[in-house]
Amino acid sequence: MKKRLIKVVLSCIVIVGGLTVNSCSKSSSSKNTSRATGWKINAKEGGFQYNTDFKEQETAPGLVFVEGGTFTKGKVQDDVMHDWNNTPTSQHVQSFYMDETEVTNVMYLEYLDYLKSVYPPENPKYTNIYVGALPDTLVWRNRLGFNETMTNNYLRHPAYAEYPVVGVNWIQATQFAEWRTDRVNEVMLEREGYLSEDAKYQAATGEVQGTFSTEAYLNRPESVYNGQIDSLQGKMKKDSTSAFAKRSSGIIMPEYRLPTETEWEYAAQAQVGQREYNNYRGRKKYPWEGDYTRNGQRVGRGDQLANFKQGKGDYGGIAGWSDDGADITAEVMSYKPNDLGLYDMAGNVAEWVADVYRPIVDDEVSDFNYYRGNIYMKSAIGEDGKVKVLKDSIAFDTLPNGKVIAVNLPGEIKMVPVDEEETYLRTNFSSSDNRGYRDGDPGSSRFYDRFSDDEEQDDKKKMYNSPKHSVARDSAGNLIKGYDSSNNRTTLINDEVRVYKGGSWRDRAYWLDPAQRRYLPQYMATDYIGFRCAMSRVGSKSKTKNKTVRGKKAK
Repeated sequence: MKKRLIKVVLSCIVIVGGLTVNSCSKSSSSKNTSRATGWKINAKEGGFQYNTDFKEQETAPGLVFVEGGTFTKGKVQDDVMHDWNNTPTSQHVQSFYMDETEVTNVMYLEYLDYLKSVYPPENPKYTNIYVGALPDTLVWRNRLGFNETMTNNYLRHPAYAEYPVVGVNWIQATQFAEWRTDRVNEVMLEREGYLSEDAKYQAATGEVQGTFSTEAYLNRPESVYNGQIDSLQGKMKKDSTSAFAKRSSGIIMPEYRLPTETEWEYAAQAQVGQREYNNYRGRKKYPWEGDYTRNGQRVGRGDQLANFKQGKGDYGGIAGWSDDGADITAEVMSYKPNDLGLYDMAGNVAEWVADVYRPIVDDEVSDFNYYRGNIYMKSAIGEDGKVKVLKDSIAFDTLPNGKVIAVNLPGEIKMVPVDEEETYLRTNFSSSDNRGYRDGDPGSSRFYDRFSDDEEQDDKKKMYNSPKHSVARDSAGNLIKGYDSSNNRTTLINDEVRVYKGGSWRDRAYWLDPAQRRYLPQYMATDYIGFRCAMSRVGSKSKTKNKTVRGKKAK
C-alpha cells in the first residue's frame, strides 16, 4: 500500500529546467475561485461579490430575440421616387431584442395612467408632465373627411385597445421607452428580493412619494423613492453585503429604446435561415418571401399579407371578397409574423427609429451597428463627489409647435454633455454631439475653421440650413412665435429630423419594402406613425442553450 502511494506521488512531480514542480496542484477552475488571484469569490467572510451563476440575458417583457449578423442594407428594388437615399451597403448588426408588436393603445395608456397617478396634473408643478405625454388625437382630422369617431375614441375606447398607438411624436416615444425600462427593472428587483412585493404599487398609487429610476438606483440607491427605499427593500436586506443590486449582479436589464434604422431594417428583412444568394444580397422585397403582397400558399391563398392602401380610394378592398380586414389601422397580430416572429414589420403603421435623417448613408463611416444620432452624456457630479439626483427641479422644453414636454422627471440623475476630460486626444470621438459627423455639411470638413464668422454667410454655405423656427411662452402662458421666413433656407433637414420606416395603412405597397426610408421632425406626430421598442443584447451573440460554442458544449 505504501509503495503504491509513493508511486502516485512521484508521478505528480515534474522536473522543469532543474526545478521541481507539483503538477497535481488543485486547479482553480471553481466558479467561486478567482482564476486571476486564487481568492474566493462570494465568500461568507466578505470580499469580492459577483454573480457567478449568470447564464445569459433574459428576454424582457414583450420582446423577441433577434440574432445579429451580416446583411445588405439599402434599396436594390424599386425606386420610383428617384431619390436613391439608401444605397446598398454591407452592414453587420449585433444581436438585440425587439418588440413582438408595435406599442398598443393599452400599453401607452398604462404609461399615461402611471404619470397621472405619480405626478397629478392638477398640481401646477406636474401638469405638463402628463399633458406633454398625451398623444395628439387631432391627427385624425381631415378638412374634407369625417374622422371624428377616431379623434374621440381611437386612443381610449376598449375596441381599439390592441391597435397600435398613433399621434405620438419621436420625443414621446423615447420617453415611453425610458419609463418602461424603470418599470421592468422594478419587477426584476422585486422578483430577486431586492424590493418588497408592493413597492412598485405603493409608488404608483402615491402611497410612497417619489418613484424608481434605474440609473439613480445603480448610482445612488439611497435616493430612490424619494429616499424611502429602506422601508421598501425585500428579503435581501437581511444580507448587508447585497442589500442593493449592482450592474455586476446581472439582474438589471439594459434600457428599452427605439431601434436604430439598421436594426429595424435587419429585423424586417428577417434573413434568418436564409441561404439563397439573392436574398442575402438584399433582393428580398418584403418581410415575407416572394414579390407579391398576397398569400401564395395553399392555406389562405390570395389573402393580403399586410394592411396597406391598395389603390386610390381603396384602403382595404371590396368588403367580404378582397378585403384585408382593416380600413384604418388593424389590431396587432392580425397578419402572420415574419421569420423572426415579429408582427407588422410592413403595413399597419410606419414606425419611428432612433436615427437622425440624412439623405446619404455613408458606409465608410461604420459598417458595424451603423447609427447616426449619438450625443454622449455623463452623470453630473455634486460637490460631495456623488452623482446629482434631481429631486424637485423639473426641466421643461417648449417644442417648435408649442407643445411643452418634461426633459427630466424628479428622482432621475442629472446628465451633462461630455467635455474635454473625456475627449482630449481621443481618436474615436471628439465632441458630445455627433449628429452631424461626416454628413456632407461644410461643418464636417477638416477645413471648417476657414469659413467666416459671419453666421448669415455661413448659412448660405451650409448644406443643411433648415428653417430655424422658435417658440416660447410668456409669463401668462401665451405662445410667442418666431417664424423663420428667410429666403436663404434650402432644406427641411436638420439635427431634429428623424427617420421613420415601413409602410402604413395610408401607404401604397411601394413603401412596404424594409429599405424605404422617410423623415419627419421629431416633434411632429401623424395618424400613420407608431413605434416599437428594442433592447441591446449583452454577452454572447446567440442564445447558447443546447448549442455547441467553439467546440465546447455550452453550459
